[in-house]
Amino acid sequence: MKFVIATGNEGKLREFKRILEPMGLQAVSVKQLGVAFDVEETGSTFAQNARLKAEAAMKLTGLPAIADDSGLCVDALGGAPGVYSARYSGEGDEENNRKLLRELEQVPAEQRTGRYVCAICCVFPDGRELTAEGTCDGVIGTAPSGDHGFGYDPLFYVDGRSFGQYEDEEKDAISHRGKALRQFAQALRRLQELQGAQQREESI
Repeated sequence: MKFVIATGNEGKLREFKRILEPMGLQAVSVKQLGVAFDVEETGSTFAQNARLKAEAAMKLTGLPAIADDSGLCVDALGGAPGVYSARYSGEGDEENNRKLLRELEQVPAEQRTGRYVCAICCVFPDGRELTAEGTCDGVIGTAPSGDHGFGYDPLFYVDGRSFGQYEDEEKDAISHRGKALRQFAQALRRLQELQGAQQREESI
């Protein structure tokens, strides 16, 4: 089954493909389809923004569309940057990381806890929807480390290493997006099994 991935973020797209394709799901980007895609993320939650993007991509392409909205929620900042993670500074990943470090400058190590959150929404042309969510708890470091990943990965530490130091497969096994996509794949399999059963009943 072919799905369009509703993102222009190349890092996210690579993660989607790594996780979904071994499950037998073909993932293409809106860019690969030659479609201009820009959705204003007006939702107040990750789930709302994911749905906005998935619905827009489905309408543009006619394909089942998968979108995620994800971000970093830091306890000492009351959950910020949250849904504003990608546009926290307005100037991209490096400046987002610098701003986060400035905001946490006076926060002691034991209070620098937070979590990555990922909400997935898949919208089908016939109106059906599937949703999933995953989280990953960690701590915010005092300096970036590692050159893997993207976003806040160089500052987000799990088990003593930043996500920027994790190999792709290691990160996928524990990350918020990996958890959400595996949950989505399970929901999709259940939906396909239900459809198969209904079709068999109708053919009897």
